[in-house]
Amino acid sequence: MQQQSLANEEIRDKIDLITDSLGKHLQGKETSLRLSLISFFSGGHLLIEDLPGLGKTTLAIGIARALGLSFGRIQCTSDLLPTDITGLSIYNKATGEFRFHRGPIFNNIVLCDEINRATPKTQSALLESMAEKQVTIEGKTYRLPDIFCVIATQNPVEHYGTFPLPESQLDRFMMKISIGYPSHKAEKMILRIGSTQEILHTIEPVMDPAEVKLVQEEIEKNIYVSDRILDYVLAIVHGTRQNDFLTAGLSTRGALTIINTAKTSAYFHGRDFVIPEDIKELAEFTIPHRVIFKEEYENTDKREIIKSFIEEIPTPA
Repeated sequence: MQQQSLANEEIRDKIDLITDSLGKHLQGKETSLRLSLISFFSGGHLLIEDLPGLGKTTLAIGIARALGLSFGRIQCTSDLLPTDITGLSIYNKATGEFRFHRGPIFNNIVLCDEINRATPKTQSALLESMAEKQVTIEGKTYRLPDIFCVIATQNPVEHYGTFPLPESQLDRFMMKISIGYPSHKAEKMILRIGSTQEILHTIEPVMDPAEVKLVQEEIEKNIYVSDRILDYVLAIVHGTRQNDFLTAGLSTRGALTIINTAKTSAYFHGRDFVIPEDIKELAEFTIPHRVIFKEEYENTDKREIIKSFIEEIPTPA
């Protein structure tokens, strides 16, 4: 047990090292980086909605490199086909057989850039892979890597030439975050040193896939969630289903997301148990994209609505 604890402490230190080292390359994106790592180690997928040019791609590349994982990128356009994501079978004249060529979805971390520029048919090609870690092509099922995460980016839906993601696909994303504009100090540093995206491709991994999997398993199995916390989460879930601002509340998958991300947050804080603050600090990133707001509230700050609603739920002692 002592040897295992020592190993776990070393891995926790590596997570801190990842945050510190990537923070130097991702000026002004420290909060987004932390949220992205929480989503990843919770075993979920991440949606980043923001304007072009704010570092969404750089963030995804940095995480993949630091964790020593394979990285694939899909640039979504209106003419992107499902087979451009999953791969396809190509006929080999020499052997007289079809050979399957894997698409970028067969990587550990897949960046799906500007996902809402792809047509609904192409967007749906991601659903099976995100939900079941597999793809079915020409009647044959192929398993995806055991460590698998989709980091999708999208432009705000009011931009020209975008296709809003359906609720069923939004619900597959563990978190929805935005990066926002950097601070004056951070942006000045970016202007001074230039883009760091090329540098990120050359950084040495801080962890390896085995350690990544160990962290995910430890969070899943060894972080304690009390009955009081479970009741607190259920109060939040049931509250969304009866909320005056919403037409549809959280699903059971949404409830699991709240628990899983709270466990990872607790782990990142060095605890082996979840407290209400783990849930509160992540609620604005785990809930708003999973519920349906009434039409009259569509243009309001949805995160603020959720934060205010959470504050009304009695916090367990």
